[in-house]
This record gives sequence, structure tokens and C-alpha cells, in this order.
Amino acid sequence: MTAKFHGIIAYPVTPFKPNGEVDTALLAVLVEQLIERGVHAIAPLGSTGESAYLSESEWQTVAEVSLQQVAGRVPTLVGISELTTQVAVQRAKFAERSGADAVMVLPMSYWKLSEREILQHYGAIAAAISLPIMVYNNPATSGIDLSSEFIVQMANAIPNITMVKESTGDIQRMHRLQTLSNCTLPFYNGSNPLALAALKAGASGWCTAAPHLIPDLTLALYQAISTGDLASAQQLFDQQLPLLRFLVSGHLPATIKAGLKLLGLDVGVPRLPLLPLEKAAVQNLEALLHQVRTQPTT
Repeated sequence: MTAKFHGIIAYPVTPFKPNGEVDTALLAVLVEQLIERGVHAIAPLGSTGESAYLSESEWQTVAEVSLQQVAGRVPTLVGISELTTQVAVQRAKFAERSGADAVMVLPMSYWKLSEREILQHYGAIAAAISLPIMVYNNPATSGIDLSSEFIVQMANAIPNITMVKESTGDIQRMHRLQTLSNCTLPFYNGSNPLALAALKAGASGWCTAAPHLIPDLTLALYQAISTGDLASAQQLFDQQLPLLRFLVSGHLPATIKAGLKLLGLDVGVPRLPLLPLEKAAVQNLEALLHQVRTQPTT
């Protein structure tokens, strides 16, 4: 199952209508665009999809619409990030019933969780479904930092855990995952500015929302690495790096949605308490998009 996931794994934003409701028709359009542009997998309900700000019914709607639109054409990875194990299990079951190929689990923290508590959280989810699980390590949003040693320990204890998304921006953690697992636990890059280094280090894929704005460049970078053309890969990465840095300098839902609007597709604003980009930031983003999209590619 893990072999299904490689390359550019795209994270759709969740579009909202002016009244604040999820715009399901526009969500289907966004997913279709990503598939048409050639991404290798679709991952709804990640951090970029504002999953933490959706009600239960909204979360289910986004999962269903996304999976129905994909219709099995590429693999799907549904994000689950919940404070309670009970709700995380419910959502994992829903994702499986709805046709997801795997789930990505981000442990969330209010009380600081011990490793024993994190292990039981993943274990309960794994026991409830037959899908592969991607461990998502992103302490910036979850409040929990999973060490490479503990991730490998969990993978050894829970057969469903078959892959890791590493988003700390620390390339040494990726090398450590390889060493500790004897290269048996695939890892995926979740830090946009680290894309080239991670792919060169052996990442099986790049989890990113950037294909909403620069699909050709993200796909070309992965293709260059896959064929061993490191010179082209470096050039492609350098071309998109200023934009990638900008996208993660603020909240990704805000930067990606602003970029889509600049490109002619208004997907609404982020859900409060997140705010849209300020005017100066939008102007900066517009300049970066123009610069990146008008440069010749290899």
C-alpha cells in the first residue's frame, strides 16, 4: 500500500462561500485541477485545508467530496488531527468507509502527552481501520514533537504505520529515520523550503499545497530528481524557493488562498481566527508569482 504514495502529494485548500459555508462545487474544481495538472496523490484535510477549523459535518463533507472527485484516479490520503482519540478513531473509520487509501495522523496536544499516551492514540486508530497510517510530525501546529527514535518505535509496534511526513525542517531527522529503520520506513517532506534537500536525501515524496500555484515547477523538480538530473533540480528549486519561503512565512491557508485569487480563482478567505493577507503581503505575493511563473524552466 505504501508504494502507492510517491512524488507530489497535493493538499487542497478548503474553499468557503461568502456566508462561511464550505463551497463543495469549488472544492471539486480545485481537486480536479490538481489531478489534471499531474500531481501523484491528493491529501484533503491537512493543515492547509483548515481541518482544525471545520465542524464534524463539514469535515465529513470535505472528505466525501474530495474522494468522490478523485474517484480512484490517484491515491488519496485523508488528514486526521484531533485532540481526543475517540474523535480521531471516528474520523479514521469515516475516511476508510469513504474510500481513502490511507490516513495521515497528526497527534494534537492540550495537556502535554507522554510517549505512552501517543502510542496508545495511534494504536487505537490502527486497531479501528485496515488502512495504512502516515505519522505526521509537525510540532508547529500540533504542539507535539515526535523524535525519530520514537516514530520508528511506533512503526515497529503498529503494523499499520507505514510512512512518515516530517515537517520540522530538519534534514537530519530524515537521515535518522532512514538509519534507524534500515531504510524500511518511507518518509515524505512536509517543509516546502526543504524540498530539494529532502528529495536528494531519499524522500519518497513532497507533501505540499504549492501545486495550486506552481504545479509545473513542483512536478518538474520531482521529475528531475527521479531521473538524477541534479543540475536541473537545483535550478528548478532555486526558481521557486522565494515563493516557497513566502508561502510558509504566514499561515498556508491565507497565502495559498491569496495566490489563487491573484490567479483568477476566488476560493474565499480563511476561517476566523485566521485572517486574509494584508495588502502589502498580497502585493509581495503577486510580485513573487509573476517572477516565478515568467522565468524559463529547464
